[in-house]
Amino acid sequence: MRSWKLWAAVLVFLSLVACSQQPKPEDTFTAYMDAWENGEYDKMYGLLSESSQGLMTEEEFVDRYETIYDGISMEDLAVTYDLPEESEDYGEGEEPSFDFGVKMGSIGGEIDFTHAANLVFEEGEEERWAIDWDSSMIFPGMKEGYTVYADSLSSERGEIFDADGQGLAVNGEVQRVGLVPEQIEEGQEEALKEGLSEELGMTVEAIDAKLDQSWVEPSSFVPIGAVAADDEAKIEALKKLPKGFIFKAEGARVYPLKEAAAHLTGYVGAITAEQLEDRKGEGYSSTSRIGQAGLEAVFEDRLRGTPGGKVAIRDEKGNEEEVLAETEPVAGEDVTLTISSDVQKNVYNQMKDDSGSASAVNPTTGEVLAMVSAPAYDPNQFILGMGAEERQKLQEAPGSPLLNKFTRTYSPGSTFKPITAAIGLETGAIDPAEELSIPDRTYTQDGWGGYSVTRVPGAAVDTQVNLRDALVRSDNIYFARSILEIGGEAFLKGAEPFGFGEDIPFPYPVESSQILNADAFKEQEPLLADTGYGQGQVQMSTLHLAMTYTPFITDGTLLKPTLIKDEGAGEPWHENVLSEETAATIKEDLRAVVADEEGTAHKPVTEGLSLAGKTGTAELKQSLEDENGQENGWFVAWDTESRDLLVSMMIEDVDKGSAEVVPKVKKVFEQSS
Repeated sequence: MRSWKLWAAVLVFLSLVACSQQPKPEDTFTAYMDAWENGEYDKMYGLLSESSQGLMTEEEFVDRYETIYDGISMEDLAVTYDLPEESEDYGEGEEPSFDFGVKMGSIGGEIDFTHAANLVFEEGEEERWAIDWDSSMIFPGMKEGYTVYADSLSSERGEIFDADGQGLAVNGEVQRVGLVPEQIEEGQEEALKEGLSEELGMTVEAIDAKLDQSWVEPSSFVPIGAVAADDEAKIEALKKLPKGFIFKAEGARVYPLKEAAAHLTGYVGAITAEQLEDRKGEGYSSTSRIGQAGLEAVFEDRLRGTPGGKVAIRDEKGNEEEVLAETEPVAGEDVTLTISSDVQKNVYNQMKDDSGSASAVNPTTGEVLAMVSAPAYDPNQFILGMGAEERQKLQEAPGSPLLNKFTRTYSPGSTFKPITAAIGLETGAIDPAEELSIPDRTYTQDGWGGYSVTRVPGAAVDTQVNLRDALVRSDNIYFARSILEIGGEAFLKGAEPFGFGEDIPFPYPVESSQILNADAFKEQEPLLADTGYGQGQVQMSTLHLAMTYTPFITDGTLLKPTLIKDEGAGEPWHENVLSEETAATIKEDLRAVVADEEGTAHKPVTEGLSLAGKTGTAELKQSLEDENGQENGWFVAWDTESRDLLVSMMIEDVDKGSAEVVPKVKKVFEQSS
């Protein structure tokens, strides 16, 4: 009796265990939804019913999901569902159904839908519940043979204007040049390709490669290159070539100032794979164009606007069945700068045959009027299409035309002396009336290891030198001795209000200027002496140097450089940098640099101009012991009457020092008045 009861209990237990191990449809449904949200499409396929798997292979299933989602730029997929609180027992032949919801971002905006998943019970070696899948589980409106169509709707790019409303980077037109194979005259194909090669700056091999593309038919328009819409000479030259090509007007970015503002405006170009990855989720696609240099890159987020997009379902014939998501594009913001196109062109025209950098500002407001790097390139060429050969020529050209020099820092030479003078006057280390006895052309001290400071030739005309003499004739020894009197620690402290070591508060990234590579001079007296006249380790950009002269004009306020019109003109960067008395003293002395016959900026004499400023010649030495090195010429000057223009210019590798720069800067003032 007890044995029978024991076996009955065992049978009941085994029956309960067997029931507990029966597959549940909720488990399959949950596993499928979780795999979907995690992008595990192969796991999803494994949970499909045999009849569903018969519709396509696993590879085809995975590829379909990936292709659709990549095509619509799917992101942030979220799958949600609610299951019954208690699991039901389903009888033979029953097909339970569970509701789910899907949300995802796409190129057309958010896609949000609900649907139901049906499950079927399958017997075999292993009993299981499986998903009864069809195309509607991708999107409810999908049927077999339907496709998902996605289209990016580009926003109109904002334009860049100068202070007077003249275009610097605008939306214009180019003439696209294309070949139509069946229209090429018999026997003239080679002559046509050679002519196009010469006029468009590309090889015949490159033209052949375009014609050999798989999609090209005899009647196809095959884009070969482009010509600026206003390049009448090139358009006329192309028209004289044998028949077989046509022009098509096409919208494109245009840079009216060409080389004169190349590094300022930069250019747009096709987005790279790396940029696309970095900008993931921001609405860019593989066909997007993006700012690649200059202000086009700096103001990319303001200029590009908000792209739109559309995601729709199409039937077998390509007819639109349902729009899943659609967002209209929003045009980009126009940006108006403080730049003056006239000043920009005038500065560039003076520098175009040289290598160097220049910045022009309004010294009473801080508004930046020009930023030039020379030599330059025509940014329109990047829009028209630049071949590998042309790009290589630019990369290897003398003076590095692709390099933006106005963002970089250089040794300022004697243009730094007014800063030393200001710190000396403020600390009391310099008495402007006191005369230093400087009888020799060189100056040294014990412990300098034979190193000495040398006067420039024009400064060695007097043995008694005061501050005015030292600025007018640019006396290195006077400023070397003055900084030694100030002391390294006090000098570094006095230089801080001039903005050294700070990020320049300016939207266009420009390198910070420095006095020293380290935090202190310590016992390096020769280095401290060299610093007094802008050598040593002093590094400045032409823009920062221009701004450090504003306290002499504003009676003590260092102005912020301003690039956007009506945004921050006249705002201080640092206030009370120096006293009105110090500003007045240096201002008068810098007038004399130009006005006095002995002044280093006196020649050439230009009638009608009233300028003040300072010249400089910076020797680029690898160490204090070097005797010779490349020289860069500098001149910083402003108009003392109108006080609306200050120009800071540096020319690299000069033969005659600042004497090569002074006439260029004066010409800018003549042409800009």
